[in-house]
Amino acid sequence: MSEPLATEAAHRHCRSLEDALGRFRREGLDQVARWGHHLAAVLPVGGRLLAAGNGGSAAQAQHLTAELVGRYRDERPAHSAIALHAETSSITAIGNDYGFEHVYSRQVAAHGRPGDVLLLLSTSGRSANLTRAAETGRAAGLLVWAMTGPRPNPLADVADDALCIETDTAATVQEAHLVAVHLLCESFDEATAAPVPPAKTLRHAPGAAAPPGRRRAPENVMTGRGPLVVV
Repeated sequence: MSEPLATEAAHRHCRSLEDALGRFRREGLDQVARWGHHLAAVLPVGGRLLAAGNGGSAAQAQHLTAELVGRYRDERPAHSAIALHAETSSITAIGNDYGFEHVYSRQVAAHGRPGDVLLLLSTSGRSANLTRAAETGRAAGLLVWAMTGPRPNPLADVADDALCIETDTAATVQEAHLVAVHLLCESFDEATAAPVPPAKTLRHAPGAAAPPGRRRAPENVMTGRGPLVVV
């Protein structure tokens, strides 16, 4: 009789993921739902999501932005979401001229606007380039979220809100982050599909240009700090 192909290490890996997802179900689902609903108040009115990570977390960040620019499941409009690590010329130029710890913060300073959302993913929460990006984002008026491994960690401390996966292995953290990314998309789609009262529109004379000014997004549902300004 042949021995089972699955090793004890594989069983431990699956048990670790089961435990992490169990804690996430108990403690993180409402948080991710709030994030999705907040994005639904920001992106459809001209705001944007900036996302970044390193290594596997960079892939997770790009996975999320692809779901928003494309679609997660059902057909819907495209929304602005940028994976900062995918800007390879910017990454290499900034890294060469300023140092790797600045590769995201300088892009946040360039692309971020008050009311936008910055989502940073890290298994450790200790990457200097991500903590600098978070500090830059908050100073520029962005709402900063973090997905990390266990607390305490510097990225969770500097972010406005953090989803921290309590587990000992980086692989399990990334796997739980992928579930969170998909649930964030589900929450976003659910919120944007809900009926919205028609916005009042300004009427202009035929051929006249629209008056200058900024559009205002709905109230910041994450912080309660008043309306978000979208430029």
